[in-house]
Formats: sequence, structure tokens, C-alpha cells
Amino acid sequence: MKSKALFFLALLLLTASYQASAQRHEMSIPDIPGYVTLKCDFHTHTVFSDGEVWPTQRVIEAWEDGLDAIAITDHIEYLPHKDFIKTNYNAGWEISQQTAENLNIILVHGAEITRKMPPGHLNALFIKDANELTDPDLMKTVEAAVKQGAFIQYNHPGWKAQEPDGIPKLYPLHKELIAKGWLNGIEYYNDQEYYPLVLDMCRDNKLTVMGNSDIHGVISENYPYPQYTHRPVTLVFAKDRSSESLREALFAGRTAVWYGDEIAGFKEYTEPLFYASIVIDRPFKTDEKNVWFEIKNNSDIPFFLVNGEDGAPKEIDIPAHSSTVIKAGKQFEGKAMKYDVKNIITGNGQILNVSIAVESK
Repeated sequence: MKSKALFFLALLLLTASYQASAQRHEMSIPDIPGYVTLKCDFHTHTVFSDGEVWPTQRVIEAWEDGLDAIAITDHIEYLPHKDFIKTNYNAGWEISQQTAENLNIILVHGAEITRKMPPGHLNALFIKDANELTDPDLMKTVEAAVKQGAFIQYNHPGWKAQEPDGIPKLYPLHKELIAKGWLNGIEYYNDQEYYPLVLDMCRDNKLTVMGNSDIHGVISENYPYPQYTHRPVTLVFAKDRSSESLREALFAGRTAVWYGDEIAGFKEYTEPLFYASIVIDRPFKTDEKNVWFEIKNNSDIPFFLVNGEDGAPKEIDIPAHSSTVIKAGKQFEGKAMKYDVKNIITGNGQILNVSIAVESK
């Protein structure tokens, strides 16, 4: 008993020391009109299922990465460490609450309901007691989560261990869950995979677009810099920075997914995000034929504009936290140039259309 107490004391001291020395990388993603943009990862694992780290480490990683919210979603049915760690489906939540509070991270109580296809794996977010989600009958388990106020997310729908052809599908069981209001979102991006059909599936069924790391190992090893500048995250457009507003925004579908240099989400949220990220300066030079001006990007997201009109640049790259000088035909002074944003995905095979408004000098 004494050795166990010393072990946990050492672990606590190590965690406290790590927190004191760690540095936070602030994610620079703008708010959009009427909402604050919360950076979130709603799919992570710890040693209490098949993960490799202690729950407090997940929270510390989230703080270091500049996140606002994280969910620890250990598996209910898959516990490969159960011979070494006592089974408690709420352990990740209980152990990491204080660390999250100390680091100002919104900690979402979650669990992963891990069943064969269909329906596959489902994350239950904003639950109260994961120990009630163990009924062999899937519908009873999901109903128990819903009674706790859960937001239910369909995980990695194109994962080849579930779907050998890699194509996400909604089976009759998924459609029954949707009809009951018991399925609320689908992962468009998971780990290092994305599923283009999911945007249309979410639009057609009024579901929320999600993107998460599904991290099992150490986050910095899975997404090493400079190959990766950030983990995949769900951008949530909430009324304020609170757990209640976060949950409300998810049920309302106000999200986009940021992975690599790409953004995926519906136009009603990705368009204001684009315009909130850039500043178009007044022209600094004109002549009889041309006008020159700068576009500034104040976000971490680079933008790649393509399909420019005649007289305008065919392509414009606006790197993150950078400025780009544009030379365009004089006919665009006081008018707008239309572009497609190559790296903002709004549907299967669809990208965002924007206008660059050029003021008169």
C-alpha cells in the first residue's frame, strides 16, 4: 500500500513539474461574427482503454497544442490493459478533471461505444456516467447515453477495419438512430484519413461535421513538427467559451474541420471564417492599366485561391501570418475579383467561392 501511495505521489509531482515547464502554442484561428471559435479534439484515448498515456497527459498535450477543449473517449468494450488497470469507465474523466481546471481546458466527459458494423464505433460526448453504457443491446446503450444528454458521433466511417472498401455508408441502423435523434455527427477526418462523402452525408441528414485525432500514442510523436503544424481539430463556433455553449454549438451543427492546410465544412461557417482571417488593404499604387494592393492573412490557415478571372491573377497564395502583393487589371479597382479557395472543402467535389473586394485608391 505504501509503495502504491509513493508511486502516485511521484506521478503527481512529475505532472506538476511538467505543467510548470511546458509551453503553449497558441492556435491563431479567428472568431466569426456572433461566435467564438473553439479548437477541440473530441476523440482521444488513454491507458484506461488502448491508449499509451495517463489521462492528465492528454489534457497537458491539449493545453500545449493551444486547444480549448478535449474529450477523453476510452473504449467501453475494448480494454486490452484490464489485467493491469482496474476497469472504471469514468477513470479518464475523474483523474484529469483537476488538471483541466488548472489549465483552463474544457474537459468533455466521453466514452467510445465500440461495436461491430453496423453501427461501428460511436463516441458519446457530454455524458455523466460511462459505467451505464455497457448493455449488450446497442440501442439500450445509446438510449442510456442520450438520457444523459449525450451528443453521439459516428467515428471513422471509412476505416477499412470496418469498411473494407474505405467508403463510408449509412446503414439502416444508422438511419434509425438519426430518425430518433440519437446520432448527431460524423467524423469527416480521423487520425490521418478523411472521407469526402461525409460532408454530403452530414448536409443531407442535418448532422454535425467532426474531425479529431483519435490519438492513442504521444501526440507530438504522431504529429511531429515540422511535418505537421497541428493535430486535426474540430473548430466549434460557440456563443461563448464554456462547456454549455460548446455542447449547444455541436447540436446546432456549427463546426468546421481543420486538418493539415485544409478546412472542411459548410459554407455558412467556412465563408465567414475565410473573411475573418484576411484583411484587404486599399490600393497602394495604380496606373492606367493596373492596380496594386496587399492581402494580409492573420490566421494559422494558409489560403490557396484559384480560377481567377481575366485581368486578375489566375492563382493567389496567401500563407499563414503573411502578406501577398496583388497586381490586377484597373477594371477591378472598386470592384470584386472572384476566386475559388482550393483548400476549403464545402462538399464532395466542392470548394468555397469568394470575392476579393478591391477598394478605390
